[in-house]
Amino acid sequence: MVDKSLFKSNKLGFLREVTIHGINDWAFIPAPLPQTWKIPTDILPLLIEAHRELGRLDGVGRHLPSFDLLLKPLQKREALRSSSLEGTYATPEQLLLFELDPREPKSVQDSVNAWKEVANYSAALSLGINLLNEVGISLRLIRELHNTLLDGVRGANRDPGNFRRTQVHIGSASYRRFIPPPPNELMNCLYDLEKSANQGISIDPLIFCFMVHYQFETIHPFLDGNGRVGRLLMSLMIYEYCKLQQPWLYLSAYFDKYKDDYTNNLFKVSTTGDFHDWIVYCLKGTIEQSKDAILRSDRLVALREQYRELLSQTGVPFRLNAIIDQLFKSPVITIPKMAELSDVAYTTAKRDLERLIQAGIVIDSDIQSRSKIYFAPEIIEIVFGEIDTISDS
Repeated sequence: MVDKSLFKSNKLGFLREVTIHGINDWAFIPAPLPQTWKIPTDILPLLIEAHRELGRLDGVGRHLPSFDLLLKPLQKREALRSSSLEGTYATPEQLLLFELDPREPKSVQDSVNAWKEVANYSAALSLGINLLNEVGISLRLIRELHNTLLDGVRGANRDPGNFRRTQVHIGSASYRRFIPPPPNELMNCLYDLEKSANQGISIDPLIFCFMVHYQFETIHPFLDGNGRVGRLLMSLMIYEYCKLQQPWLYLSAYFDKYKDDYTNNLFKVSTTGDFHDWIVYCLKGTIEQSKDAILRSDRLVALREQYRELLSQTGVPFRLNAIIDQLFKSPVITIPKMAELSDVAYTTAKRDLERLIQAGIVIDSDIQSRSKIYFAPEIIEIVFGEIDTISDS
């Protein structure tokens, strides 16, 4: 059962008795988000630094030859890390291969299920960016994200795109650490959330986005996929509310790295009514992930220039520059794909591919597919590998 004693008198909502599997327990119903929040003195330096690093990241992105040079890699990395938080694992190569050559899983045990689930995250993110101008931060946006996320994968039988109509709980059946609002309270909580997200709030926009993420996860509006939808929504909100050129900031890697702090700080907001530790945690994540993205961008730009210089020295056709740029968006290629991108015959594309192999830009793979697969290992390492942001910042 939920430990009712953990919820103090200043808790940010109220407890409601519910029955789960014939046993009485306590669900938590969060109060609407505050319209104002006085920034504690000790948080202010962190907030200033977080905005500065986020501004640097936006500035770096604005001056790239193409924003996709950084945006697409960041989004693919986010898809992998957010999915791994929920216990779905795929390698970068598996994700890239699936995006290049999608196929349906043949059974529940088929590893393609995990690849498709991660790819769905990327698709949901792209959908969310496109929908923002049409519907804004809204319940419709949230439902659309969820529907795309669970399309044809684990959770597809959990009512994708619809808010739950039954009670759920967090934790095991024998130890329910937290119980979100009961179904009859759910829509009121969601309407309050949508209203808060769209009315004038005199709270710093970055802090407010973190508050909304807390509120969304506490409401837990779906039967499955709440964590992934919540992280998608937060990235979209930071993009929209902080007026970034593109949605550059993704925090799943940080949340994955400090997973216990993530859950504990969220829970503490509910039990004590104090956002302090949750906001500090998220601001530190913003600083760390902004620096991380900037460093990856610098390395990707340098590698792109290195490749272009290498190709120019070997006298290869100019059309290969476009292939290089495509590899930075998705570092996997096949000969048919090269022929399509360059609008050349298969034999010409094959010669071009051999030039890239000789230059050390791509290597062949033993992964079985309908066409032979080639990866760009240096790009994959920069995008998906671990980078020490402290020593390089």
